[in-house]
Amino acid sequence: MKIAVTGKGGVGKTTLSSVMSYLYAKEGKKVIAVDADPDANLATALGFSDTEIEGMRPIAEMAELIAERTGARPGAMGGVFKLNPKVDDIPEGCSRTTVDGIKLLIMGKSKEASSGCYCPENVFLKRLLKHLVVERDDVVIVDMEAGIEHLTRGTAEGVDAFVVVVEPGKRSIQTAISVRDMAKQLGVSHVYVVAGKVRNDSDIEFIKKNIEGMELIGSVRFTEEISNADMQGAAVFKAAPSALKDIAAIKNTLDGKVSGGQEAA
Repeated sequence: MKIAVTGKGGVGKTTLSSVMSYLYAKEGKKVIAVDADPDANLATALGFSDTEIEGMRPIAEMAELIAERTGARPGAMGGVFKLNPKVDDIPEGCSRTTVDGIKLLIMGKSKEASSGCYCPENVFLKRLLKHLVVERDDVVIVDMEAGIEHLTRGTAEGVDAFVVVVEPGKRSIQTAISVRDMAKQLGVSHVYVVAGKVRNDSDIEFIKKNIEGMELIGSVRFTEEISNADMQGAAVFKAAPSALKDIAAIKNTLDGKVSGGQEAA
């Protein structure tokens, strides 16, 4: 199972990514959780302590490693460097593992360049993401920024499910529609929606009416448990039983749709 989770900042995509990682790990599956959002906070949601997080270094900032593998220093524009660098040892060598057995990789982002930059660090990160999605047997869950620009067509074709988390609001819905359109350009036909921060049935109805052909596969209720977990820096799956229950239902729905699609194929 390879899942890409995206959405506007603050809608709950990191909550969804962390809890789904935990649920798959509980089933005994090997799970790699990838924080591909420059505003990285997946480590906190997975239960790492502040001290542990201080020692974590995003891969994009590993200048020596990137230079060794690509033949060029990060920040270098143009020039000659390897487009297919060795990355198969990175998931084991650069990850941190939670007490639940989830491997966490923090991708990071070049400080000097945009995500579309043709430079060594972005080539390295895209190659690593393709390796994780296309070439490994693990469950891979990618917590992405609000968009999918850093995915290539080859990577997108290996993703089993694109999930956009939305909250009741026009700006969040607009982000979901933009993701749907970008996904189509990469050949992805199915983009699923999860409703986050839901307070009542009216919120769900608002989202259903505005997601323009995308399929709503579940919702996560807004509760004080989730807010408190965030403030305390605690893992949501341990501090918020209601979110654990809601996301377990979403996972089961997603599993059914993906396995059904594979059987049909």
